[in-house]
Amino acid sequence: MTTDLRLGTDSFSSHARALIARFTDLPILVVGDVMIDRFIVGRVTRISPEAPVPIVRFESEYVRLGGAANVAHNLAVLGARPSLIGIVGDDAAGRTLGELLTTAGVNGDRLVVDRDRPTTEKVRVVTERNQQVARIDYEEDADAGGDVETRLVDAAERLGAGATVLLVSDYLKGAVTARVMSSLVELKQRGAPLLVDPKIPHLGCYAGATLITPNNLEAETATKLRIRTDEDARLAALAFRRDARCDAALITRGEHGMWLSSGDAEGSIPAVAREVSDVTGAGDTVVATLAVALAAGASLTEAAILANYAAGVVVGKFGPATLTAEELLAAVDRGVRL
Repeated sequence: MTTDLRLGTDSFSSHARALIARFTDLPILVVGDVMIDRFIVGRVTRISPEAPVPIVRFESEYVRLGGAANVAHNLAVLGARPSLIGIVGDDAAGRTLGELLTTAGVNGDRLVVDRDRPTTEKVRVVTERNQQVARIDYEEDADAGGDVETRLVDAAERLGAGATVLLVSDYLKGAVTARVMSSLVELKQRGAPLLVDPKIPHLGCYAGATLITPNNLEAETATKLRIRTDEDARLAALAFRRDARCDAALITRGEHGMWLSSGDAEGSIPAVAREVSDVTGAGDTVVATLAVALAAGASLTEAAILANYAAGVVVGKFGPATLTAEELLAAVDRGVRL
């Protein structure tokens, strides 16, 4: 039987206001793959005579925090006090990332410098209408080892001791290793929930997590089950929890909303987006909102509903985006009046 987990009432709006008011200064640890998203914007008016590709006439360029750094940025904008652990190279991109973190109010003092790899950077060439023409990735995606891995674990143990929530943002770029995850699972035993935004090749490393947030494709890949209906999502979520050995799973399903499966709650959370501009980084916003809501005392169902509203806001923006606590509350208020 499918349960609609929407709490579309004025009482939930009042409760959400109280929860969001408690977001301020909550210490949350983010561990994962940090990166820069660089956008080169131009105008396309003709096709190259040298090859069947568009010629992009340069107009502007800008950079944004990506990956785990975008998760931490989302937390900071929502009012929390995030600390960030990840790997950067000894290069210009790494220094730029550090400057962006400082501007965003994120503590990146414990980022680990690996001189043998570049800072992960994704360069997107887009038109003035936000249509992507090409992407160039600078990266080294081998799992960290040796001294780099040891420094990651040491940083996690130091910063995780005072965190209200532990959050892993895995992009398969080397920072999230079995040893790093093991140290976080041990920290979870002290009482802080452990959330994971996963990548399926690392599924076996996440055992013991409080909540894992696969998207629809990741859940299908992990469980080998097709997800087209709510009943499909229910069965896949149960299988995912069993296979990943986690307490709960939240499957994000795009225009079909979300499916939450835990020991206390199970059901669908319908999508609330009014328009979709770009889904890049929406998963970062979802997991950040889940984390800060749980840290503020929300139940898992309440946190998932707030995360759903947050996703509905950021997909209307271009590129890796954030939203303020005020924008989140406004989205909840609009939702309960539908």
